[in-house]
Amino acid sequence: MARERLQKLMAAAGFCSRRRGEELLRQGRVRVNGQPAGLGDQADLSADRIEIDGRSLAPPAAALTLLLNKPLGVLSTCHDPHGRTTVLDLLPAELRRGLGLHPVGRLDADSRGALLLSNDGDLTLRLTHPRYGHSRTYRTWVRGRPERPVLDQWRAGVPLDGEASQSVQLSVLEHDGDATLLELVLREGRNRQIRRTAGLLGHPVLDLQRIAIGSLALADLPEGRWRRLQAGELVHDNDPTPDIGRIHRS
Repeated sequence: MARERLQKLMAAAGFCSRRRGEELLRQGRVRVNGQPAGLGDQADLSADRIEIDGRSLAPPAAALTLLLNKPLGVLSTCHDPHGRTTVLDLLPAELRRGLGLHPVGRLDADSRGALLLSNDGDLTLRLTHPRYGHSRTYRTWVRGRPERPVLDQWRAGVPLDGEASQSVQLSVLEHDGDATLLELVLREGRNRQIRRTAGLLGHPVLDLQRIAIGSLALADLPEGRWRRLQAGELVHDNDPTPDIGRIHRS
């Protein structure tokens, strides 16, 4: 096996994303053959002993990706030092250890819906790096009844933190008293983007659910449950902005 950058080896082994691997290296939590390692260091997983916080990095497990319908209050992380429920706690014991499953991207604790768990580092990179621009579809109840100028402003992209936002596909689905159900399709994943935008426009979010990642939809998957993705449901190609899900219906 050729020598590779450590963060790439950690992602390929399903330990974490490349970005998280870089953080671990900066924090001095990675050692190679007993010596501290840093950004830019390389190793050969078949010949070198790589340890993160004293835990040996195992060779890559067989690729596995799950679609989870995350409930409210569950954290999109592998471990919480405060003992709060994480997405891995929703899986059976045989999937929680040794396979390197980790969340692909994030879904806030106060949001619910579609979340992928995978040990495929390349998939994680393709779905989380901004340059690929994969779509994510949400349904959200907001307070009030946004008028057309507000909706048009949201569609055009509301700047956040002084930076422009991409345009958003937005449809009004339903009104219920002083609340409105919207469907939004985003191609960027800025921190709490929908909640922050809704607040800035004067229509705070009451409920937020992600219903699809690319064309991979929750469909009738119950909340709190998961399923394995089958061959052909995830598309790997050279298109810089493909939809990653492909649903096969009988």
